[in-house]
Amino acid sequence: MTGNIELPSTSTAVQRSPLAPPPGRGLPPGCIHLGVPKEIVSTLRDLGIDPDPVIREVGLDPRLFDDAENVISHAALGRLLTLCVARTNCPHFGLLAGQRATILSLGLVGRLMQHSETVGDALRALVSNLSIQNRGAVSALMIDKDVVLFSYAVYQPEAESADQISDEALALAVNAIRALCGSGWTPAEVLLPRAAPADLGPYRRHFRAPVRFNQESAAIVLPARDLDRRIPGADHMIRALLEERIEQLKGGWGSEFSDDIRRLLRTRLTSHRCSAGDIADLLAMHRRTLSRRLKDGGMGYRAIANETRFEIARQLLQDTEVPLGQIAAALGYSESSAFTRAFRRWSGQTPTAWRAEGHFG
Repeated sequence: MTGNIELPSTSTAVQRSPLAPPPGRGLPPGCIHLGVPKEIVSTLRDLGIDPDPVIREVGLDPRLFDDAENVISHAALGRLLTLCVARTNCPHFGLLAGQRATILSLGLVGRLMQHSETVGDALRALVSNLSIQNRGAVSALMIDKDVVLFSYAVYQPEAESADQISDEALALAVNAIRALCGSGWTPAEVLLPRAAPADLGPYRRHFRAPVRFNQESAAIVLPARDLDRRIPGADHMIRALLEERIEQLKGGWGSEFSDDIRRLLRTRLTSHRCSAGDIADLLAMHRRTLSRRLKDGGMGYRAIANETRFEIARQLLQDTEVPLGQIAAALGYSESSAFTRAFRRWSGQTPTAWRAEGHFG
């Protein structure tokens, strides 16, 4: 019956995370539902590793992973993936975990995607509503003539294993689009912000498309015509119910303005003008209003923007072989020397020294 929809229950027989939001509430900043990360458990088992000791080693209760509605911090997810890579000696662990996930791993957002009219509507629903599932990363949809880029980026400061998280996210995104378009769908290409691995086979087998490594961002490239594909079985009544439930969750914790600005900056810093005035104009508010709202939360715009620049630079230096000049240009610096001076202020080291030491987290 189209008028009845079984929404995910908030009850569970297992211990819930201390960070789990109360029933009917949204996620606090920096947290993620375990819908996708719970596939880490099965992936470890497939690779011959008992997951429980690994999970305990990063300070988590293994029982949390029994319920996709449970919540952990994004920082804990990064630490867990770092340890999983070390224990399994598998540099593409995140990809393996992500390819096990399905569109329903995205919870209410995945269901909304299934009942969207077109693939374009589904991807816009994912971009607009990811924050009820994941408050440690942000996605964006960019259309340039006949080409579309669906991008994904971790924006939490000093997040570990951003490369593994990006692999996991894009593997899932491809699975989600295939669920809407058919199993034979393939992207035009896939962009990954990580150095090329010795074994390209796992990436080629899953994506079935050209994969470009050492990119500035994680993205799936697809033809714009794919956005117009109709989704079989989409039900407008179910869609309306899901949209209402999602809007309730979005307002449950209240919006933390500084977190909203971080998410916005993470998707725009490498491709748009991002002065305080530019962001204020984008949000249709006066620059003084933007500054006042941020200062009420304890941080100014410049500090948040520099924190975001540092996080982007850190991820690219750590996970890719992108040249320093290219990183500097992507972050809006006219000269590499200006970027080097800024990075030294943020970290106490030059970018070259940071990369050479192989920092993690």
